[in-house]
Amino acid sequence: MAKKVWSYLRHEDPELRFSWYCLQLGLFVFPFIPALGAVGLFLSGLIPFGQEFRKIPKYPLYRGFILLSLFLVATVVFAADKITAFLGLFNLLPFFLLFIGWSRLIQTTAQLTRISWILTINSLPVVIIGMGELFLGWNTSHLGHSIFGWTLVAGGNPPNRMASTFIYANILAGYLAIVFILNLGLWLQEWRRFRKKRWGDWETRRQGDKIEISTPSSPPSPHLFLFLTLAVITNFTGLILTNSRNAWVIALVACLAYAFYQGWRLIVAVVMGIALSVLMAAFAPSPIAELFRKLVPAFFWARFNDQLYPDRPVALMRTTQWNFAWDLTIQRPWTGWGLRNFSQIYETKMNLWLGHPHNFFLMLSAETGLIATLLFFGLLGWIFVKGVRSLRVIPKQDKLIFFSYLLVFVGWILFNTVDVTLFDFRLNTLSWLMFGAICGIERKIGHS
Repeated sequence: MAKKVWSYLRHEDPELRFSWYCLQLGLFVFPFIPALGAVGLFLSGLIPFGQEFRKIPKYPLYRGFILLSLFLVATVVFAADKITAFLGLFNLLPFFLLFIGWSRLIQTTAQLTRISWILTINSLPVVIIGMGELFLGWNTSHLGHSIFGWTLVAGGNPPNRMASTFIYANILAGYLAIVFILNLGLWLQEWRRFRKKRWGDWETRRQGDKIEISTPSSPPSPHLFLFLTLAVITNFTGLILTNSRNAWVIALVACLAYAFYQGWRLIVAVVMGIALSVLMAAFAPSPIAELFRKLVPAFFWARFNDQLYPDRPVALMRTTQWNFAWDLTIQRPWTGWGLRNFSQIYETKMNLWLGHPHNFFLMLSAETGLIATLLFFGLLGWIFVKGVRSLRVIPKQDKLIFFSYLLVFVGWILFNTVDVTLFDFRLNTLSWLMFGAICGIERKIGHS
């Protein structure tokens, strides 16, 4: 039995087996013991990077990241605070190396499925810890700074918003948005297996030779389906309790995208109806809004139109931060003000410290200039477009799992339009792992 499990976990390429074991173990403990998880994840990326080192110049995408790295290093010279800008490079450059390594390590949709399962399984204790923090007053104040690298604050952080092991609610929301999308993809995959078992023979007879109904690689399991259903409900509940508007929108978009993908018109209509009802309750003229507010809880519509926090200072409003970041971009469009310099400049002007302007694209343009920003997002766009093209040639039974990773990519874009994932180590690492996974499948398809 142990031998069978061990073979199930291993990589098909002997050179990459140790790295693959490191990735699985590191990813499993990462939400709870970040330092230990980081060791495994960094080894899993850096070892394949070393093996790939001589071949890197052969790939145009990798050459693009080399060029971007040179641009980012050059911006340090022109930064307002050069030391801070130099330190800011470590939020990006090491992850470029890991991205290259992971894109070599991850080569099959079976590996994508494994990563999705690991994230789904370890998300459940994360949400349970968050519920304890929110409703039972769990905290680590008597322990000082936790040896695990995170602390719990009774009632959440900010108050009444679940943060769990990710310290702050918005960071947890970004993590759960990734997990929810992948978890829902696994649920749909398992649901398809049940559907094929029940109706597959009939569909084959009805459609003749037009569509081949492939046999699932493993028989459907009621226990797995029940577990995945419980996980979807738990993660969706966690997303709601983070009180993050951004995460709510991403969850709705994910449900809508999966429903479109499956051809479920009724669910598309229901999701769009829910979204429209919340928007009407939040932003419609008073008589219409009052009608919808009888149906939609104030917890949702008051959060969207900011009535839940009516006395927010102007400097904390995102439109203020976005305008300030764009003004900085206009003043230095080519070199920017230096990585991590936004906070200092904003504090000097507004007398308020702010970690970032709640928009990754505007922050990067203000800190590194337009050339580096356009190159960065051009490279990410390249990965996504090639991923969409790869989806067309992936075998039918594997399309759904790859589609879920592309959907995570879309979720990352949406999240970073009103927030920034770069500065949380765990969230940034997971983001680059997703990019590397998509690129790895693209490379494998390109070589086949």
